[in-house]
Amino acid sequence: MLSLTTITFLSLLYVHQQTEIVRFAYITQKKAVFFQELLDKNNLLRYNIEKNTSLTRIGDKIYDNSDYSMPNSYQLVRLYSPRSTHVLASQAVGKENIFARLLGTVREAQAKTIKP
Repeated sequence: MLSLTTITFLSLLYVHQQTEIVRFAYITQKKAVFFQELLDKNNLLRYNIEKNTSLTRIGDKIYDNSDYSMPNSYQLVRLYSPRSTHVLASQAVGKENIFARLLGTVREAQAKTIKP
């Protein structure tokens, strides 16, 4: 009777051990799937960031929002900026040194086309 009880106890212990192994395998597999989904989301976000910050996309947005045109030969080019920039520039001029304001000259840039 004692040996039968011992064998039954050891068998139950073995079955319990095997069920715990299977349970931990399911938990590990569920965590691996969750981490893989996180990696996929991370890769997607990195791709979107790289796509939205590419130089061609930024250049297209700047080109669409500006009124820039190529000048003819020896033609002056003036770019107009929004009013907020003018306000900031006028505030910066007020903080300049008085000697710089008296001796400084306002210059306009001239664009010349290069003929190949």
